[in-house]
Amino acid sequence: MTDNNHRESRTALAALLLLALTACGNDSPDSGSSEQQQPPRVTVSGIELQAVDVREQYAGRARGAREVEVRPRIEGILETRAYTEGAMVEQGETLFRIDPEPFEAAVDSAEAQLQNARANLRQAERDWERVQSLYADDAISTRERDAAQSAVELARADVALARAGLRTAEIELGYTTVEAPLDGVTSLEALPEGSLVGPGDLLTTVTQLNPIHVRFALPERDALARREARRAMTAGADDDVDSERRAVLILPDGERYEREGQLDFTNASIDPDTGTVRARAVFPNPDQRLTPGLFVRVELRTATLEDVAVISEAAVTSDQDGPAVYTVNDDDQVVLTSVELGPVVDAGQVIESGLGDGDRVVVSGLSGLRDGIDVEVQDADSGEDD
Repeated sequence: MTDNNHRESRTALAALLLLALTACGNDSPDSGSSEQQQPPRVTVSGIELQAVDVREQYAGRARGAREVEVRPRIEGILETRAYTEGAMVEQGETLFRIDPEPFEAAVDSAEAQLQNARANLRQAERDWERVQSLYADDAISTRERDAAQSAVELARADVALARAGLRTAEIELGYTTVEAPLDGVTSLEALPEGSLVGPGDLLTTVTQLNPIHVRFALPERDALARREARRAMTAGADDDVDSERRAVLILPDGERYEREGQLDFTNASIDPDTGTVRARAVFPNPDQRLTPGLFVRVELRTATLEDVAVISEAAVTSDQDGPAVYTVNDDDQVVLTSVELGPVVDAGQVIESGLGDGDRVVVSGLSGLRDGIDVEVQDADSGEDD
């Protein structure tokens, strides 16, 4: 191929490339005519200031309302156990019997001593009547009269002493029957039949299950909050005070116990080692569903916040000043609003300040939001666009 032919080929190729570039330039869109970007869509929730109860849960363990150790008051041979271990017993029901024979003999002896004392008293009274007549006739001396009178007084004292001895013997005979001190469930026997027992030896334990107590610890800040609430309610209605003491029990599986309880004790001082205050709540337990040792949680109202907003926790973001939320103004523009956070309650995050009635808070679609941009608003309650 000649040089002329090469030059012609290069010239034609250059022309084709120039034509192609020109066509591409004519097809590209003009930047000034680009379609405007659509505003982001957000979901908002209207704010309504309200009073909110702050409730907290505390771990605790159930205990019998009363746990009484059953012990004998006398010494003797343990003859019989009259109850089934682990069974419910009623107050006054017989639990144990101690061999009564030595105590029955002691009662018989005391009765005989009383009869003897009474006989001596009658004899002394008869002697006194004779001495009085003789003294009136100046037949005996004053000393003899006084001796007869003293004999009567001593005989009366002997009767009183014998009567007290009989009463003591009868009481000890009654102690040979050991009874349940209260309604409750029994534990294992501590000593078997045939054992020699003495005063103070542990025989068994009876635990009262209805009502049942739950002991737990209040953190210092919650204990102080409750005390302030009680002070504020001092001048209020009794119903408010009762409401402030109500307690809810959460069972180990998360279920709420069907019967409401009451906080009946908080310690007056704070434990310096743990920074907590000991507390106790009482719950009715007529069907013995709750057993001592059960791990549970107690829910209490620790405070009531007035004129606060409650929003979704997901709506909370932050700026350089701290916690903030995005609100939407009347022009459907986003405003980054600083807020003061309160506690988290069942309904959501409490906002103590920064929001007012009627404010619209962005609860969904926060990604990419900036202060001042326009948004397409959808109401969280209606599910429809404004």
